Amino acid sequence: MDIPTLEQQEADLRFAAFDAETALDLGMRLVALGRKDALPICINIRTATQTLFHAALPGAVPLNDLWAQRKSAVVLQFQKSSLLVGERMRAKSGSFEANGLDPLAHAAHGGSFPLRLTSGFVLGAVTVSGLPQREDHALVITALRDLLEQ
Repeated sequence: MDIPTLEQQEADLRFAAFDAETALDLGMRLVALGRKDALPICINIRTATQTLFHAALPGAVPLNDLWAQRKSAVVLQFQKSSLLVGERMRAKSGSFEANGLDPLAHAAHGGSFPLRLTSGFVLGAVTVSGLPQREDHALVITALRDLLEQ
């Protein structure tokens, strides 16, 4: 995925409102997608202060939880998807160290996406971990599109 495509996803995938019920709906959509293909994934939906949804499907390992936490930290810090942040950094040959961020606490790898309201406010992150980074990202995008198009 190129940077303009990732930027367009962020412009398009916004919520008029988002609450705990919406988080549950989004999380269950991700669970259904994961179960359909027997994906070994961890799913996490959070704000800066609260976990709204968390599930680990068969085959997911504790390390997936850590990756989800690190990817969502990138979203909450930059208010952009973890894949977009990573692609921008790689395009500039940058690193987290150059930005003053701890790579043990942040991961600019695909799979976490901002929960953005139509106003532009980012209230949290939805994250999938357990697949290659672009597949994690694509799964999140599929679930968000499905939810927002209903």
